[in-house]
Amino acid sequence: MVHIGDLPEDLLLHLLSLVPGRDLIRNCRLVCSQWRDLVDVPTVWRRKCQWEGFLPRGQDRSVPNWKMFYFLCLKKRNLIKNPAAEAGLKHWVTIVHKDDEWNIKDLPGVDGREFPLPHVQKCFVTPLYWRSTKEQYIDLRKEGYWAELMDETKPDIVVKDWYIARYASGCRYTLTVQLLAENSMILETFEVPKEVIRQWNDAEWHEITHTFHNYPSGVRYIHFKHGSRGAKFRLNRYGVCVTNSGVTIGPEMAPRVGKETAPLTSSVLFGALGSNLEALTGRSAGFIPDNA
Repeated sequence: MVHIGDLPEDLLLHLLSLVPGRDLIRNCRLVCSQWRDLVDVPTVWRRKCQWEGFLPRGQDRSVPNWKMFYFLCLKKRNLIKNPAAEAGLKHWVTIVHKDDEWNIKDLPGVDGREFPLPHVQKCFVTPLYWRSTKEQYIDLRKEGYWAELMDETKPDIVVKDWYIARYASGCRYTLTVQLLAENSMILETFEVPKEVIRQWNDAEWHEITHTFHNYPSGVRYIHFKHGSRGAKFRLNRYGVCVTNSGVTIGPEMAPRVGKETAPLTSSVLFGALGSNLEALTGRSAGFIPDNA
């Protein structure tokens, strides 16, 4: 029977690159000093990114830390819950005046304008006359972004939002995004300049996007708030419509073109080599938090 120690290092390096990243850190890295050193080699993580289609986008494709790049790509997703009104107003806290309320409309529903992305089927509609907003607070630790990751790596935080106004209705679109510390102190803010939409406007969808780069250490929460304030009174809900909001954390990636391969878990790897995972590791690593 082949023993792990008999494998050529190049072959072992290749096998380790096929193991899921969490298994590499929590199990494989604890086997012995040789495996620890191999798991820490950038080649393993670069190969994992290539196999799984995680590649940097743009002309500058240099990656200073392939392991961190891999985990950030693996985690990357929209942190805004219910961004396109598919679940009504669930997950959103709304602030309105008196009996006003946000509404949900099917698309196309604003002067018949199609949304640029076909998978988006609904939008939120604000009351027109008074200032109306809705907001979400994102707890980064609950989403798997632990303190050391945010403070040492400071991955880009990308904010996106889409809005449109009725052709015959003037109003104002607002968006404010704040990076907050543990004590809710504001560390950095992005705010859309006063965006007044004139009556008889183009009634086209507009995208707002902003990237937080090299922000201060200590970011633990993200506060996302958007809405509108009407410029003219109407009895119907003719304020700004918003949808497809987004907050993502991590590097900009090229379109995924990774190979389709079955994952090689650490248990399968050890089993194939006639070894016992628990006997080799003796414990599970705490390098990556359980919710990561």
